[in-house]
Amino acid sequence: MENKKNTILSILFLIVLLVLTFYLMFSGQDLGIIMDQIARVNKWYLLTGVFLVIIFVCCESVIIKYLLHVIHIKWPLHKCVRYSFIGFFFSCITPSATGGQPAQIYYMKKEGLDIPKSTIVLLLVTILYKFVLVFIGVLVALFGQTMILDLPPEIKFYFYLGLGLNIFSVVFMSFLVFYPKLSRYLLIRFYQLLGKLHLIRRVARKIVKINRSMDDYERASVFLWENKLAIFNTFVISLIQRLLLFFVTYIVYKSFGLNEYSALRITILQSLISISVDMLPLPGGMGISERIFSVIFVPIFGTVSLTLSAMLLSRGISYYALILISAVVTIYTHILVVKKAGGRKMHPRKFCKAELAPQDEDFPK
Repeated sequence: MENKKNTILSILFLIVLLVLTFYLMFSGQDLGIIMDQIARVNKWYLLTGVFLVIIFVCCESVIIKYLLHVIHIKWPLHKCVRYSFIGFFFSCITPSATGGQPAQIYYMKKEGLDIPKSTIVLLLVTILYKFVLVFIGVLVALFGQTMILDLPPEIKFYFYLGLGLNIFSVVFMSFLVFYPKLSRYLLIRFYQLLGKLHLIRRVARKIVKINRSMDDYERASVFLWENKLAIFNTFVISLIQRLLLFFVTYIVYKSFGLNEYSALRITILQSLISISVDMLPLPGGMGISERIFSVIFVPIFGTVSLTLSAMLLSRGISYYALILISAVVTIYTHILVVKKAGGRKMHPRKFCKAELAPQDEDFPK
């Protein structure tokens, strides 16, 4: 019951944030003009954008299937596609995208995948997904200074803050992977110190969770050293995946019949938004994403009203449409899993707390 309440509260928070965002963005604007501009766009471009978003999700499915194949598990692609949509749905409705992976592990387990194997695959997907964003951000910072210098100070702050947080995240995860024993020792000592200082409670329970997580990172370390080519291939697919999503904004730009700016420039600007908001504790970077878009794309679209129209379409395709599609797939999968289980229901988060325990099984075999 408590977990259901948490999910409902997450969705309610998302709705409140959505209403507040749109109120602040469109307050004082002529909505009639904006709706008229949206009505006149080329709908085929918008359908292309929706198609790219679906391919974006399916790229993760390909990665999951590929990594499972590397560890000698043959798994249907259509199931991997469902896991990807489930992950994106829970990531979209939870702060900092924290809910996606536990939900994926839950449904993988229910359909017969071992928890250690599914956990390590999703851990690698997450690390490489973050690493690709850092890779793009560093390239923009090094070779896109002309573009960055033209940005307002507020947007520069968000960009460098986001890039810094993502670099820290990738470095921290890499340290956990490449130095798992040292990481385990330091983290346990750190939590014991916090416990002695009475800054945290239930230290023993937290140490159990640390050991559980570090078991996963140790398996990841083994996998990385033994499958370097697979990791490189996964990086390439993740890079393509990210660029496809960023390219949606250029598709929206073209739908208005505009041609002045290149696909490269618009894709880079969209990547700058994603880098800026990726680590912020807001579902999908909602609020900040719309704010940055409405500032940096005015020179591209020419007017404030046209920029807001483009923002509605770009975010509508790449985020809100993704939530709806993912929600449908998640509901379908849940009904399917519950039906196979004979009607026994269990919430993903409750499952992760109850069953996500260390196992003696070696990985990979």
